[in-house]
Amino acid sequence: MLNALVTNLAAAETEAQNPLIPAWYDIIWSGLWFLIILIVVWKVALPRLTAILDERSAAIEGNIAKADEAQKQAEAALEEYTRQLAEARTEAGEIREAAREDGKKIVTEAKETAVAEANRITAAAHTQIEAERQAAFVSLRSEVGTLAIDLAGGVVGETLTDDARATAVVDRFLADLEKAK
Repeated sequence: MLNALVTNLAAAETEAQNPLIPAWYDIIWSGLWFLIILIVVWKVALPRLTAILDERSAAIEGNIAKADEAQKQAEAALEEYTRQLAEARTEAGEIREAAREDGKKIVTEAKETAVAEANRITAAAHTQIEAERQAAFVSLRSEVGTLAIDLAGGVVGETLTDDARATAVVDRFLADLEKAK
């Protein structure tokens, strides 16, 4: 009898029950397990997941801050490099200008030294030429005097032995030659 009752009850339930709607005991057990899993996720997994996400967020923000700091340092280094480069260019320009001025001074000094040396050499040459001319003049005078005395002695027919007289004759002869020029 109990068997017939369970069978009749089961047959009655199958006829009236919609196949898309589960049985009430399945809904209760599924709801109970859903609540248990929801509580475990809510109390255990969600805080751990939140902590991990917070750590990652903090790490990302730290890396962003580090990247910003590195970028600021790079910009500062670039500005310092640019400033040093400008200073180096300015200093190089000043050095070039100083070198040009020094070069001009050296060339001017070299020209002045060369002109002074040329004037000194010219003056020394003139002095030497004048000395040689005087020496040649004295040598020529004595030779011309000797020749003139010999010739005058040959023309006159007597020897001129008086030195004072011979010198006077030679001087007068050379003076006549100079006037003739």
